[in-house]
Amino acid sequence: MIYGSTDCGLQYAVRRSGSAVAYCALSIKCGTRDEAGYSSGIAHFTEHTMFKGTSGKSASVISSYLDKLGGELNAFTTKEEIVLHATVLKEDLPKAANLLFELATSATFPEDEIELEKGVVTDEINSYKDSPSEDIYDKFEEMLFKGHPLSAPILGTVASVRKIRRKELEKFVREKFLPGKMAFSVVADIDEEKMVKFATRLAGKWFPGHIGNVEEGAGALACAPSGPGKFDKTVNKRNHQVNCVIGGIGPSLYDEEDRIATVLMCNILGGPASNSILNYILREKNGLVYGVECSYTQYSDSGIVTVCMGCDKENLERCLKLAGKEISRLQTTLLSPSKLAAAKKQFLGQLAISSDNGETQCLAMGKSLLAYGNVLSDESSKAKIEAVSSGQIREAARKVFDEGSLCRLVFL
Repeated sequence: MIYGSTDCGLQYAVRRSGSAVAYCALSIKCGTRDEAGYSSGIAHFTEHTMFKGTSGKSASVISSYLDKLGGELNAFTTKEEIVLHATVLKEDLPKAANLLFELATSATFPEDEIELEKGVVTDEINSYKDSPSEDIYDKFEEMLFKGHPLSAPILGTVASVRKIRRKELEKFVREKFLPGKMAFSVVADIDEEKMVKFATRLAGKWFPGHIGNVEEGAGALACAPSGPGKFDKTVNKRNHQVNCVIGGIGPSLYDEEDRIATVLMCNILGGPASNSILNYILREKNGLVYGVECSYTQYSDSGIVTVCMGCDKENLERCLKLAGKEISRLQTTLLSPSKLAAAKKQFLGQLAISSDNGETQCLAMGKSLLAYGNVLSDESSKAKIEAVSSGQIREAARKVFDEGSLCRLVFL
């Protein structure tokens, strides 16, 4: 793997694979938290409407450009990123990569397409309201980060989306889509040195005459949220199933030791495997829930750790009591050397299996470049996980699930 940056500040990372399929992504360090002075939801709406026409291609041409090659084109928006990515046969990689840059630099935002897309995004917003498990997480995050840019909903609101106009979209792209805030990542069976030259040519083609450095290098931001303090709120949604989220603020991307210990702690407590503590206790052993998970989302200046579950109303208190007991055990009892070793092996196995996917690798490389300005080798990542001690896992559980600041939201 090779990574670096071009004269205009565009970062790149390339990794050679043994597959006939190529993956490429253009990650832009600009998300929902960067909407100050703009309509709420404009980052997500920009991502949607970039596909509706460029100075060189119509919406219909863009929608079928890679489809005709058997490839795929997609995008997503988070609180801190907009990411465009494509999957194609390796011989079609130049076409896919150029299309990503064209969308990010030459979108025209036709007025008629903007109005049509408002209906699409409005439907997306309303569909989330019909999904309690997704809606409750968004509301919990909004309450946890109240008063901070991270509290804003990614989709915006129906009212805010209706206010978005072409000039605002053009201004948003002009101010936020700078090459120094972008990372281009590739996973393909192509010589890495040739791909570096290709990335340099792309930068020269789409950012001609632009000289600069990475606009936002690694390092925590100055406006970390303090949190609203402890809250415990119940909302009557008249749903058949009760949804519940408990959790609090976690380490940021730059709290290195705490972050890695928290990742491992969350996987032990409520990871995807059926033998994770909460999955075993609440589902496998007692049959109280269909699903329960402990998730950890990391941001530049903060993080959020949650335990999310859905159950019958009459089982909620029992679920919370059992979950609280297991969390308390993690906070007070050190894992034995054998249990710690088993937990690390399981987590490393999960990482290896997920990273065997070229698209997953490609997206992770882009995110790492934007956050740290580099991409860790698999060996370095493994070493950091192996270095976590039982004491660090216990401390992570104590900090995240501290009783004095633990928050809860329930949808009845």
